[in-house]
Amino acid sequence: MSAEATNPEAHPEARPELRRRGRTRLDLRRLGRAALLGPTSRDRLPDAIGHVAEAHRAHHPDADLSVLRRAYVLAETSHRGQMRKSGEPYITHPLAVTLILAELGAETTTLTASLLHDTVEDTEVTLDQVREEFGDEVCFIVDGVTKVEKIDYGAAAEPETFRKMLVATGNDVRVMSIKLADRLHNMRTLGVMRPEKQARIAKVTRDVLIPLAERLGVQALKTELEDLVFAILHPEEYEHTRALIAAHAGERDPLPAIADSVRTVLREAGIAAQVQVRPRHFVSVHRIALKRGELRGSDFGRVLVLVGENADCYAVLGELHTCFTPVVSEFKDFIAAPKFNLYQSLHTAVATPEGYVAEVIVRTRQMHRVAEAGVVALGNPYATATADAAECDEERVDPTRPGWLSRLLDWQQSAPDPDTFWSVLRAELAQDREITVFRADGGTLGLPAGASCIDAAYAQHGEAAHGCIGARVNGRLTSLSSPLSDGDTVQLLLAQDASSGPAAEWLDHARTPAARIAISSWLDAHPDRAMATTSAARAPLSVVGARGGGANAVADLPDAPVRLAGCCTPVPPDAVAGFVVRGGAVTVHRVHCAAVAQMRAVGRTSVAVHWRATADCRVTLLAESFGRPHLLADLTEAIAREGVEVVSATVEPPVEQRVRHSYTLQLPDAAGLPALMRAMRDVPGVYDVSRA
Repeated sequence: MSAEATNPEAHPEARPELRRRGRTRLDLRRLGRAALLGPTSRDRLPDAIGHVAEAHRAHHPDADLSVLRRAYVLAETSHRGQMRKSGEPYITHPLAVTLILAELGAETTTLTASLLHDTVEDTEVTLDQVREEFGDEVCFIVDGVTKVEKIDYGAAAEPETFRKMLVATGNDVRVMSIKLADRLHNMRTLGVMRPEKQARIAKVTRDVLIPLAERLGVQALKTELEDLVFAILHPEEYEHTRALIAAHAGERDPLPAIADSVRTVLREAGIAAQVQVRPRHFVSVHRIALKRGELRGSDFGRVLVLVGENADCYAVLGELHTCFTPVVSEFKDFIAAPKFNLYQSLHTAVATPEGYVAEVIVRTRQMHRVAEAGVVALGNPYATATADAAECDEERVDPTRPGWLSRLLDWQQSAPDPDTFWSVLRAELAQDREITVFRADGGTLGLPAGASCIDAAYAQHGEAAHGCIGARVNGRLTSLSSPLSDGDTVQLLLAQDASSGPAAEWLDHARTPAARIAISSWLDAHPDRAMATTSAARAPLSVVGARGGGANAVADLPDAPVRLAGCCTPVPPDAVAGFVVRGGAVTVHRVHCAAVAQMRAVGRTSVAVHWRATADCRVTLLAESFGRPHLLADLTEAIAREGVEVVSATVEPPVEQRVRHSYTLQLPDAAGLPALMRAMRDVPGVYDVSRA
């Protein structure tokens, strides 16, 4: 792959934001060589990081730049004499990474660690020296970004490096911010490497770094990384997309005129807003082309409206939908329901009288900053820690640590080897949406879209979820395999038997790595139990006892045999109706049974039926329960304690640890039926008892 294809800086149309800024790209090769000529005067910053200081002061006017000067001097001195494969002095790399972060608005500690991020890995500088000179926070971040030694880990060095980095990110998200900027600069200069190495690095970037950038909300880095990976892994599609963008540049663009119309509408409505056209990046244009086929002029960008307050966003939306024709299917409210990566905006699309459809994004300026820079825009997550939080075991709570990262940190501890960790990490990061479900105790669980009750069980209870036997979702009993939706309330039911374990089929419904790893580990440790859960379904177990006397219903049809319908099993004092069926027999149903309406519809003869004075009756009950040892014996004992005779019993094979029992019972007194059903429901594991 040529350097031109892998470096969008070589294509002005690939980086339209550079033209909009009007800022000349830094000649990092020249700056690096200048740095090698010697230190500058002690009373000012070295010229080589003057641009970093300028970008930093634009976001943080009161920042103390002296620490940046000291970090630069240490980095330049320690890297002196080292060269990159591109032929540039090595100091140009930490300078470029730091400039990327400075332009995103990173605070001083992040920039200091960025300048030093390769010193411990590639020079004689030690972590103790970094700690002594710059403090614990900078030392922690530098250590988090430092790769593990390949000589110690061999082929597992890359996955173990990412494991170490992710654990560090769980304590300080600034570690991953530097890693993303580091990978972006390396991808920009990847053209000097062999094609096979370019492809390997691009695939890791695609599978791990880009999803992490998306989850941390750093869209500015994510979009450029996507374009660079696109150019390497899909060169033909990249060139085709570049040709489409180049062809569009020579045509009339309708978006500026649409933006002018939006400005006019908002100005007349008295809404102060900044309206601009945002060109789509390469991958976005490619996706739109795949989705819509032939592209129109308005498909190459979007209209962005920036306002001051949240309420202004909805005011803008109202004006747009009043003065233009809205495309209702394109409306999304990410302000009321933010994405899990901190993103907030209103998305809509409007049709113009000329027939163009323009996508419009409405957000506040603060939302825009977070949308572009994500966690980088939040600054130091510990700067506002309260005294109370500091006193609580001296632990610092990171407000930027999202639920997906907490889940990742939990399951990585159980990953048995680097290969499992690496493959499961990629699968986890491939989940591009997240849902929030509420626990019965009022807490919340963050889960990937498509997660089931099994995933919720392991997210809430850890290994104790091995004994989960069911769940209630929004108050209704459901199977563990049931998928959850955003906003569901889930109550998980655990078995009292400590020896309970998961079924092998749970793996078919588990989506989170934590659940899959825990289930697989238990099945590996209990091979006999695992085989039992996957054995062929057994035939229903039937138990037949002595049959009791005849029915105690009497039909007003002399000498006609009478039998109680099995579909509704009427008992005294149910209101009943009888119908003559084939053979002259009278079948007795409860009056609300569905079969009664069917009988009347086909013209069956209705017969009056009344109950004998005797109180005994026969009834069929259905018991729904969770499978556990001795359940059948406990249910039979509960029935016997009520003085009821079991005529027959059928137990169906367990399905997802749920068992269905059917009992035909002879009661000495129909009045005892409610008490019998309560006694059966009180048996542990039984969650419902009903008439057949």
